[in-house]
Parts: sequence; structure tokens; C-alpha cells
Amino acid sequence: MKIGMIGLGRMGMNMGRRLLEGGHEVVAYNRTPAKTEKLAREGATPTYSLAELTARLDPPKVVWLMLPAGETVDQHLEELAELLGPGDIVVEGGNSFFKDDLRRAASLQEKGIHYLDAGVSGGIWGLKVGYCTMIGGEEKPFRQIEPLLKTLAPPEGYMHCGPHGAGHFVKMVHNGIEYAMMQAYGEGFALLEASPYGPGLDYAAVAKLWNRGSVIRSWLLELLEPAFASDPRLTTITGHVDDSGEGRWTVQQAVEYGVAAPTIAISLFQRFQSRNPDAFENRVLAALRREFGGHPVKKADQQ
Repeated sequence: MKIGMIGLGRMGMNMGRRLLEGGHEVVAYNRTPAKTEKLAREGATPTYSLAELTARLDPPKVVWLMLPAGETVDQHLEELAELLGPGDIVVEGGNSFFKDDLRRAASLQEKGIHYLDAGVSGGIWGLKVGYCTMIGGEEKPFRQIEPLLKTLAPPEGYMHCGPHGAGHFVKMVHNGIEYAMMQAYGEGFALLEASPYGPGLDYAAVAKLWNRGSVIRSWLLELLEPAFASDPRLTTITGHVDDSGEGRWTVQQAVEYGVAAPTIAISLFQRFQSRNPDAFENRVLAALRREFGGHPVKKADQQ
């Protein structure tokens, strides 16, 4: 099957490679030509504009976007709307907000262009093990791109989740759960480290042990094993943790729907706190303890 792949970052590049390995024809475009040429050396057809990319596809044309969420996606879709025609299919595979999908699908539908939202999970390991893919949109275009999904995903690793927005909504909740799981592992290892037993524990071995039949085994623990093996106390990195948006959206939707999601919310707020080691709210707490209980505080120049 022939597909146009737009956006060759960490995910898009490896997805293009996996499709090439699966026997598909990949027509590639990236804003920086060097990445396009890199994938071309591995078998893709290089293009240097969206007009050139769409011209090289056969109807019904399938275009898959792997771009940063937000304005960048909208800009590309606006241009593609003038280059594609009725029956063509656009797959938005980035981490877009599901409500944006509803707006985009309606706009493209006016021109007869099908829109699918694809939540894609797999990270840098997807090339080897496959990409778990969650699709939202109409049933017919989903079936049309199914050969691509079978190549990209591991066995039973893709699903039509429902109408427009469903794919990205399911992926959003997936990432909210991921936040909470990561926070729980972080807190657990922090408790081990603070205990009298911490200095004698090999955390890589603990992660490996917990993945052998325990109820908390997971791929995340598998990833912790080599992380601890190469840096036993993680002294070479800081505790600054970014968020890419999905956690915020998950918490926002929990509030909108009246669903209690305290663990996911706390894990998101902890990421915010991680970026400021001298957080103002913590200084307020210290000041209050001093005022009501006479508790000592550490002066700024004592740090």
C-alpha cells in the first residue's frame, strides 16, 4: 500500500521504516530535507513539499501526519485540504486534543476528505515491537488503511475506538494512566532509597525481580532495569520532569465529566513541582509552620 508520511521525528521516522520493512511504499516529507533524504536512503520516495507529496500518491490518497500537536497540524491540514480530493484520507497520528479532531474532521468533510485520529503509543521501541494504535473516525476509511495498521502494530495492537476524536481520547486517558504509574514507581523507589535497606539494594535487580511474576510487573519496570544498571542511583540526571499535554487534558476532562481521578491529577501536579526545587508554595508552608508552631526554617543563604 502507498502512503504519504509527513513528519519524520523520533516516531514518524521509525514508523516510516517499519512500513518500508512491511513492504509498503512510503512517500516521505519533512520540513528539514535531511531527514527526508535519510529515509529515502532506506527506500522511501523523497518529496520536498506537500504538493509534491500528494502528487506522488495514488487515489484514494492516504496521508499520515506525525507532527507536534496544535498550530503545526492545523497549518498542514489547511494546505492538504487544497491538495487532496473526495475519498482521500488524512490520518492525524500526533498527540492532538480530541476536541480539535472534531473541528478538523468537520472541515475536511466539507471537501469529501476523510479524517482519522490515531493515538499512537510505542515510543522509540515501536520500530522493533510495533505501535499500539487507537483509531477514531468513520469505519470505511479505517478499513481502507487497515493494511498499514497491521504492519505498524503488534498482533492485536490496533483498534477502531469509535467516531472522530475517540482515538485521541483513548490515547489521552492511556497517557494519564502512564503518568500515575510512573509516579507510583518513582515514589516506591524513593521510599526504598530513604530506608535503612536502600544503600544495600541493587535497584536494577529489584526492578528485574518485580517483573518476575509480581502483580506490579510492567514494561515500565523493564525500562527501569537498564536505567538503574547504567546509573545505579540516577546521579547523572536531574528530577525535572516535563509534561507533553495529555496529562493536563486528562485531568481537565475528569473535571468536566465529574470523574474522580486523584492519582492522575497528583502525578501531573508533581511534574509541575519537579521544575522548581525552591517552589513558592513550599516556602509558604515553611513560613506557616514557623508562625503557628515556632518551627525552625532554613534560610536561603543556608542552602
